Amino acid sequence: MKKLVSIVAVALMFAGLFAFKDGAGGHVVTENIDTNKWPKSFGLGRTATVAEIKAWDIDIRPDGKGLPAGQGTAAAGKLLYQQKCLACHAEATGANPGVKSLGPVLISDTLLTGRLKTIGNYWPYATTLFDYIRRAMPYAQPGSLTDTEVYSITAYLLNANKILKDDVVLNAKNLPKIVMPAKKLFIMDNRKGGHEVK
Repeated sequence: MKKLVSIVAVALMFAGLFAFKDGAGGHVVTENIDTNKWPKSFGLGRTATVAEIKAWDIDIRPDGKGLPAGQGTAAAGKLLYQQKCLACHAEATGANPGVKSLGPVLISDTLLTGRLKTIGNYWPYATTLFDYIRRAMPYAQPGSLTDTEVYSITAYLLNANKILKDDVVLNAKNLPKIVMPAKKLFIMDNRKGGHEVK
């Protein structure tokens, strides 16, 4: 009985989607019109304040636009990484054999043929690293790091991946100038449509 009711319900549902012939042999198209009287507003939500928008408007472009003031070093970043990052990320490839980390390995070599895709051999822009750490890390407390802490952790990860020297003080001026080893593997998608879009 339930099966029959289901079949009838589906049949009735589809019946409204098709045109029906009238007595003269023509087609009559039926329209579904919403006759409910909806209010102009449901009274949900409110307009975001300038401060709220500013707190979320923290994206960093590849050219560095949007980077905040501050600076950091690899030495300071190493301590922060051990305190706030190492619980989820293995220190290096093969550091803990047989143990799967919650997050991916971030430190490896810069060989573009490396098996694991890490910061050193896959990421095209150093600014993306800063942006992601600032926005999404640590996993349990995203957005809790200060800009100085983010600069320091970024400096450490770039240093550990052999991209940044030990003594460099990372800041908004020099971070966008770092050329990542994998940048040459990425191309700008400048397709405009038509036959070249596959």
